[in-house]
Amino acid sequence: MNVPARPSPTNLELFDAPASIRMRFARPSDADYIYGLRTDSAYNTHLSPPPPSAAAQREFLEKYLAREAAGTEFYFVVENRKTGRPCGVVRVYDLQEDTFCWGSWILDHTKPRFAAVESALFIYDFAFGALGYRFCHFDVRRGNKAVIAFHERFGAVRTNEDDLNIHFRLSLTNLREKLPALVALCGYVPLHLPS
Repeated sequence: MNVPARPSPTNLELFDAPASIRMRFARPSDADYIYGLRTDSAYNTHLSPPPPSAAAQREFLEKYLAREAAGTEFYFVVENRKTGRPCGVVRVYDLQEDTFCWGSWILDHTKPRFAAVESALFIYDFAFGALGYRFCHFDVRRGNKAVIAFHERFGAVRTNEDDLNIHFRLSLTNLREKLPALVALCGYVPLHLPS
């Protein structure tokens, strides 16, 4: 993969503006929490299969640290700002020349009311702003109708469908068109989106 050099997003405090959540990079010490999310039937209906154990999840996170350092993947833990405890995870990966993918997105029952909108806007602020991308691609399981509608509300466009997934593409331009309504909903203003 030939990914162009991009700015290093080492200072998350520059992007940590959501009112109800904080975002931080995942670490091996988060393995039990993440494994618990991925194996919980309340959250894993539309996800790829989890690793076979919490130890395997920890090993994944240990290897992930090298990908984070290389700037090829970013795995976040979403924290409830009020309680200071984790309430979800999300990952930025498959970084290509002009597009990035995000997913592995799970928010648990302790999430604040606007955590979904805030965490999505954070990811876009981070990837479009810090990393310099102009497009995003991702897929959603066909049966995950609420998440499909959520992404379309952000301006995502369906590009392909198969038996399992609906594939989407979102441009920075389309996101900017939807941004006023999203900001009005949750109050979080992404400060680093390029014009």
